[in-house]
Amino acid sequence: KKGYTEAAGIAGMVMGFAIYISLFFYGTMIMKGVMEEKTSRIVEVLTSSVKPFQLLMGKIIGVGAVGLTQFILWIVLMFGVNVIVGIIFGVTVGSQQPAMGTMQGTGIDADEMQLVMKNLSSLPFMQMAIFFPLYFLGGFLLYGSLFAAVGAAMGEDGDQQSLMVPITVPIIISIFIAINVINNPDSALGFWGSIIPLTSPVVMSALLPFRPAWWQIAMSLVLLVGGFILTTYIAAKIYRVGILMYGKKISFKEMARWIFSRQ
Repeated sequence: KKGYTEAAGIAGMVMGFAIYISLFFYGTMIMKGVMEEKTSRIVEVLTSSVKPFQLLMGKIIGVGAVGLTQFILWIVLMFGVNVIVGIIFGVTVGSQQPAMGTMQGTGIDADEMQLVMKNLSSLPFMQMAIFFPLYFLGGFLLYGSLFAAVGAAMGEDGDQQSLMVPITVPIIISIFIAINVINNPDSALGFWGSIIPLTSPVVMSALLPFRPAWWQIAMSLVLLVGGFILTTYIAAKIYRVGILMYGKKISFKEMARWIFSRQ
């Protein structure tokens, strides 16, 4: 369909970058919060009242609720802007015929505007509005637990930035896959990128405007939930030991020993 690919590509890129930036922003917020509690020794008081796992999940869910509320406000704002633009200029995303008289003298090609609005109205907005927050929440919970684990394992001077590499690399790879998906939504790379939990929040968000199959979305969400459960288990093992460890540089080998410990 003429023009639909461009409209879907723009919407997919906006949503993909929104998830990409949010994972870094909110994940870093959790990591810095954990590091601050650790360096100030506040965590010693907190762990005397609650279990480390409860403290970990409370921090992740709290920051995640803030991010989810922000995304919901963005969605409401988008619909609000659409209504206001419709009232002022006589053009809305759902309209098939924009008001021609209102665009005379503005330098805007009426035919191009009509085509853009028609293509935008064809996008699956309901599907996007439902699944976009779900993928944000799933991706945040998955990566948020890992960022919290890294914050707990870092020393007081925060000199172990190398511990962040295994977390940041999948997020960066996912945005490159998302760009490829926009150019070729039916590719095998796009399919596997939308299924693997570490990349699916960004890639599937970019793929939603292209109307992926329902079974693909369902499989992606199930694996994303499974990935969150696994990363939370791993993060809890690291967090439990690392949050009370001071003055020692932590290696990946030692973190692996914490994960496989039966305690």
